Amino acid sequence: MAITQNIYAQSTVSMTDLRRVSIADIVSDSPVAVLNHNKPAAYLLSADYYEFLLDQVENIELSKIVKARRGGKTVKVSLDDL
Repeated sequence: MAITQNIYAQSTVSMTDLRRVSIADIVSDSPVAVLNHNKPAAYLLSADYYEFLLDQVENIELSKIVKARRGGKTVKVSLDDL
């Protein structure tokens, strides 16, 4: 059993405190770790930050496609033909 555990957020909130306040008051532009017995149980993300992460995942996937297709067959096209 691990004695320590990484927390991937700069801010934390306990489950007890989370019950007492509004989530909107806690969520910021960066993740907030929700602690249960001093261990991370969940992470709260703002909608904007979640959308940013989804965009990053999509960019990584597109980058993999570009790398896989690099060096493949090319077709020369003029702008007038488009």
